[in-house]
Amino acid sequence: TLTAAETHRLDRVIVAISVNPELGTPVPDTLLRDYVDDVDGVRVIYYVTALRQITIVAYVEA
Repeated sequence: TLTAAETHRLDRVIVAISVNPELGTPVPDTLLRDYVDDVDGVRVIYYVTALRQITIVAYVEA
């Protein structure tokens, strides 16, 4: 369960990725991308489909 503050931190990263899906670093030999925001302590691994939909798995540090 995310707190309100963690949700806010994650929301900012998700917005950044939705504006620029190529923001993260490609994960070798996969279609995944890895984005780390050290300021907010958020790491997001995501996949952009051919239709530009984004599937996200996120980790928020305490």
